[in-house]
Amino acid sequence: MNKKMVKKSINQEVTTAVIVNEDNLVADSEEKKAFTTLSSNLAEIRKDKSVIGYIIRNATSATIDLKEPEKIVKYAIFSSQVLDSSLEISDLFKIGNLESILIEGKENNVLCMIIDGNKISIFIEKDGDHSEILKRVSP
Repeated sequence: MNKKMVKKSINQEVTTAVIVNEDNLVADSEEKKAFTTLSSNLAEIRKDKSVIGYIIRNATSATIDLKEPEKIVKYAIFSSQVLDSSLEISDLFKIGNLESILIEGKENNVLCMIIDGNKISIFIEKDGDHSEILKRVSP
């Protein structure tokens, strides 16, 4: 007996529903708008002679503008550690939301804040007016 093997092919189409949460799209759009607005404000603030530079970052974007680009990594690490440590201290001592954090160094100061999910660090000369800068960047 001679048997032939027959191959059968079956085509199946599967329809999958794509669910888009419009609230997430609006939130993403608002975050992008806030990042853009804050970036513009920071670019104006950066023109101040006492401002060394700034870093703004969120989950998807970052902008760094510093007088000393060779120190970007040092400034970025410092900025990240200040913001993360401040949040931990705030949680630990149940302080609540922090509006801003000012770190005073021997030569420079850094003003840090979180606005609409955007982490901001502004590096200022020792004699710079951090309260004036805070007013200019805060919404």
